Amino acid sequence: MSSKTFSAVELARRLGTTTTSTAVLSRVSDLDTTGPDAVVFAEDVRTLVAAMETSAGMILARSVGTLPDDRVLVVKDPRYAFAVCARALSPVRTEGEIHPSAVVDPSARLGERVKIGARAVVEAHAILGDDVEIAAGALVLRGVEIGNRVVVQAGAVLGATGFGYAHNTETGEHLLFPQQGRLVIEEDVEIGANTTIDRGALGETRIGSGTKIDNQVHIGHNCKIGKNVLMASQVGISGSCVVEDGAVLAGQVGLGDHVHIGPGVILGGASGVFPGKHLEGPGQMFMGVPAEPLREYLKTIARVRRLK
Repeated sequence: MSSKTFSAVELARRLGTTTTSTAVLSRVSDLDTTGPDAVVFAEDVRTLVAAMETSAGMILARSVGTLPDDRVLVVKDPRYAFAVCARALSPVRTEGEIHPSAVVDPSARLGERVKIGARAVVEAHAILGDDVEIAAGALVLRGVEIGNRVVVQAGAVLGATGFGYAHNTETGEHLLFPQQGRLVIEEDVEIGANTTIDRGALGETRIGSGTKIDNQVHIGHNCKIGKNVLMASQVGISGSCVVEDGAVLAGQVGLGDHVHIGPGVILGGASGVFPGKHLEGPGQMFMGVPAEPLREYLKTIARVRRLK
């Protein structure tokens, strides 16, 4: 790993602004562990005042406060700017790292600087792009394709057989429908611990670039997840669902099969969408089971309470 340092001027340029500070920065920190080499952020006046009393080398804030300080860098969103600085200052892996206990099939194709943790498995014909991280115990099954800069946390399973069966109504038998498709993970996706994503049945399951998936999420076969989607813990998505770009699924959201979630839709915690339903409305929040627009959901709750 190679450590990185930036001058305050260089970091400011990355954030689209300027500064006269001569500080040299090498890390991000909280207020308790800061120092002249550290970047901190302040989202309100109280935190800004506290930050200015520390020895932090750079303070990201929405304003300079009442006492001008060349350490304060004015940005639109301090939290986001802090994340940009954290990425810029993160150590760079200069070569691949494969733990001795990991199992990588000889037919798998690994990009540059791939990191594979202890007891992780990469099966036959899998493809891993550059700077991919596969954490301990994660499984990348046969033929899964993973783009650049993807992070797969511990215990995740990518490309398992989907839950799809043909039913014989005479005998009651459930016979496995062919699950021979593939799973494609595009660039800059992050997949949480113990999350499972099934391969396609005959086609593919695809996770769009920039999507972030929390721990213990399940995504069924043939799903199409768009770009920059957010999914919190314990989301469950049945087969053949579409979740379009920028949608947000809060914790414990459940989607029945063949559901379509439009771009920018927000599903509140523990909401449920019945099979085949289509929800639209960029920025609109839906709540409840079955999920309905937030205003209607609140009216429903009020009516139910009046019945008590």
